[in-house]
Formats: sequence, C-alpha cells, structure tokens
Amino acid sequence: MGSLFEELEAREAAARVRVEELETEVAELVGRLELSRAGLERLRVTRETVAEVLAEMNQGVSVAVAGAGQSPVGERVVSANAGAERQVVGVLTVPNWQPGMLPEVLPSVYRDIVEVVADAPGPVRAKQIVPRIALPAETGKIEGTRSKLKRLVERGWLDEDTPGMFTPARHRAAASPNSR
Repeated sequence: MGSLFEELEAREAAARVRVEELETEVAELVGRLELSRAGLERLRVTRETVAEVLAEMNQGVSVAVAGAGQSPVGERVVSANAGAERQVVGVLTVPNWQPGMLPEVLPSVYRDIVEVVADAPGPVRAKQIVPRIALPAETGKIEGTRSKLKRLVERGWLDEDTPGMFTPARHRAAASPNSR
C-alpha cells in the first residue's frame, strides 16, 4: 500500500508545480493587462483632449468662415472598427488656397504632387505623377492620386482644364513668376 501513497504524493507535487507555473503566468498577464489598460486610458484622454481643442478651434473658424460665405470646415471620417461615420470638426487636411500660401502648408504627399505638377512642362495625368512621387504604378495608387489631384483642384491649388489633365493653378503662376 506504500506505493499508492507515494503515487499520490508525486501527483500532488506535480500539481503544486503546475499551480505555481500558472500563478506565474497569471502574474505576468496581470502586468501586461495593466500596461494595456494604461495605454488605453492615455488614448482615451488624448482623443477627448483633441475633440475639445477641435471644438474650440471650430468655434473660431465657424465665425471666420461664415463671414467669408463658405461652408464650415470639416471632413468626414469613417471609423474602421465600428463602421460608423462621424464628423471631425475643424480639420481640413488640404486647406483652400489663399494668396501668399505656399505648398509647405500641405501634407507631404499633396505637397509632392503640387511640386511634380509645377515642374512638369505641360499638363500631366495621375498615372504620370504616381512614379514621380515614389509609388508603384498600380491602379489603386493611380486612383488614389487622382482623388488627391481632384481635391487639390477643388481647393484651388491646381487647375483641370481638360478632364484628367492637371496644371498649376493660374493664380499661383501669376503670383509667382518662378513657379515653372
């Protein structure tokens, strides 16, 4: 009968070791969970702070824009997680061109596009711009660039006299004789 008790003691020792291993894993997971919770909290606070700042900025922009007879600033953003659409107020990635504005105020990809169009000897198409801004000549990249070109036309940075053919905006050429 001694062997039965020895077997039970061996199993108890093995179970104790397994419990200790699991407790170590749980402690490690609790530490990782706390780090993730802290990161989540930082993101939540950042999002709320940005929303407050944009709301305050929008109050000032709405007054100025309303006086200029334009619609309020804002672009639609689609949330990748929930699929819900929300209005981001006060953010305009590509600002409307105004006298004295230089391409440096644009996001880098838009600035690159404006520079390529300005350096071209004549009107250019989206598929001609894509390789010059270091993108692969794939349909998706060309269409994305075409969308950016249309936005630049809409905001006064470029002209599109012939569909699909883009040139520097005339007011920029008149304001800066060295733009070509």
